[in-house]
Parts: sequence; C-alpha cells; structure tokens
Amino acid sequence: MELQLIQSKIYEIRGQRVMLDFDLAEMYGVETKRLKEQVRRNPERFPDDFMFELKKEEFESLRSQFATSNKRGGVRYMPFAFTEQGVAMLSTVLNSVVAIQININIIRAFVKIRQYLQINTPVDRIGELQNELLELKEYLEDIFKDQNDINEDTQIQIESINQSLAELHADRNQRNKPRRPIGYIKPEGD
Repeated sequence: MELQLIQSKIYEIRGQRVMLDFDLAEMYGVETKRLKEQVRRNPERFPDDFMFELKKEEFESLRSQFATSNKRGGVRYMPFAFTEQGVAMLSTVLNSVVAIQININIIRAFVKIRQYLQINTPVDRIGELQNELLELKEYLEDIFKDQNDINEDTQIQIESINQSLAELHADRNQRNKPRRPIGYIKPEGD
C-alpha cells in the first residue's frame, strides 16, 4: 500500500496523529466490527494513549472534513482512533500476514510524517526570524545613532535659543517695572 494513501488516512485529533478503525479495517481487509471485537477482547493492550473512542462532536467534525457519508445511513458506535503505538499494537491482535505488512507500512507513514514535521518545524523559521530581527535592530540603532547626533546639535541650538529667550523675557520683565518718573512728579509709593 502506498505511503501517500496511508498518510492521507492519518488525522490529528485531540492533538495526536491517529488513524480511525474503519480505515484500518479496510486496509487490513477485515470488517470494522471484527477489528473492534479484537480490541475489546484485549483492553490491556490498548491504554488511553494507544487508542480512544471519538466523541460524537469529534466524529461529526471529522466527517465534514473528509466529506463522505456513511454507506448505510449512520454509525451505531463511535469510531476508535489509534495512535502510532496503538496501530503497532493492532498487529498483535490481528495476527495475519496482511495485517503485519500493512502495519509496517503504516508505521513507516507515521515516521515519514514525523520526519517531515521535524524538518519543517517552526524552529527553523524562528531562527531565521531572529536573524532578521537582529539585522533590523542593528539598522535601527544606526538610524537612531545618526538621529541622536543631529539631535545633540539641535539640542545645543535649542538650549541657546531658550537661554536667549529667557534673557529677553527677564529683560522685558525689568522693563515692565514701574520707573521712577523724571522731574517734579512724585512717585505714588513714596
């Protein structure tokens, strides 16, 4: 069975990559009912991190994603979702040559997906973004350094202008004081 076909049957549910019982049963060439039977007969082999039953909302959401309808008008029981470890464990309860060969291909598909995700992880992109951010930071520091140089000159000029204005203001305040009259007129406060 082709890896791409198997990979298309791997879904992400509850933050885990899983395969559904009806897809696995089809690949193994058994009825879904028989696959579930074997799983129920061996519950100790399928802890929660190997397999879980979908909730109705999860199944409805998933069904709308792959846009297929049920052949006989509905499902009686919610599908089982098997993690990579659960799929590997299935080969121990479905003890046929076909099941073992299909399991090997399924495990390879899970490994390929994991490798793909590791190669294309956001960590690589984060490193690129960090480098771009450092370059941008250096560029901005150069711009601000040039601007600060201009600002120092401008600040000196502004301080000089402010000082001159303060002196003119003080001088004007001196001028606005009542002056002593010249001549025979006596000032009012004397």
